[in-house]
Amino acid sequence: MKKNLLTVLALVASINSAVAIDNNTVEIKFNGTTATVNVASNISSYVTNQSSGSHVKLIQSESFAGVNKTVDNEDGEIIYVLSGTSTDGEFYLEGSFKCEIELNGLTLTNPKGPAINIQNGKRVSVSAKKGTTNTITDGANDVYNGCYHSKGHTKFKGKGTLNVVGKSKHAVYSKEYIEVKNLTLNITSAPKDAIHCKEYFFMESGTVNISAAQDDGIQVELSSDPVTGQTADHEEENTGNFYQEDGKLTITGVQGKAVKADGSIIYSGGTRNFSSSDIEEHADIDDVFNMATEQMEIYDLNGRKVTVPAAKGIYVVRSAGKTLKKVLK
Repeated sequence: MKKNLLTVLALVASINSAVAIDNNTVEIKFNGTTATVNVASNISSYVTNQSSGSHVKLIQSESFAGVNKTVDNEDGEIIYVLSGTSTDGEFYLEGSFKCEIELNGLTLTNPKGPAINIQNGKRVSVSAKKGTTNTITDGANDVYNGCYHSKGHTKFKGKGTLNVVGKSKHAVYSKEYIEVKNLTLNITSAPKDAIHCKEYFFMESGTVNISAAQDDGIQVELSSDPVTGQTADHEEENTGNFYQEDGKLTITGVQGKAVKADGSIIYSGGTRNFSSSDIEEHADIDDVFNMATEQMEIYDLNGRKVTVPAAKGIYVVRSAGKTLKKVLK
């Protein structure tokens, strides 16, 4: 009888736990060497859990295209809520549809790779919940590029704090653009760049503090996709530009430049606590060609040496011991 009662109580607790999870939500709670993953029933068929201990691996189905749209979740995307503590864990996510990661009091260290590893080429929002402090730390790895590593583009937001301790490569890496709004982002170490992204970087508001990096504070590269000019709301933009519209950006303790961009560095507001001379932006290739010397070598992206570019595009210029990507607009 007692055994049956315990079974019923366990079943009721399980049902109550499932009811407590909002639609479109996956809750991940780290606790030392373990992690609990609870998936809302309305999306359970779209999320496969391949976790082992505190190393959480979730596969978001290729067929998922949004469900249960609301005012606050207009695309009906899945929201992954991360909390708790582990000194040997990770959050790994695959998928092909935009999603949100909400940090709700997370302290996560992965000594063997990225703490947060997003293998999803779509837009991923990373939100630090108001009033929370979240810290992620990575460890040595040869495959990935950041303590926070994203295959797609990242929007950092929320009114909480995210601390990033990079110990392998870049502290924050996004293969496409990065945008920052409201949250406080503190980066205290990085063997390479503190923040490294492609396409563009846009700081709308918030606070970014970079206090150490063995290379650049923020580096923005052009992607290999077709180069564009600046676009409305930066939609489908690939300029290699850095933008700061508002917020407070502090960069100290870096061994490279505070900000380096393949495109232009554009300020329209906000506060910057670093030397205005501690930046590097690449001029249009026309300016470079006007200063051409016999020591300058110019190549197209197929590796063919050219004397004078015949078309708009990206070219590789080698001069004075440096190799730079230049854009002919």
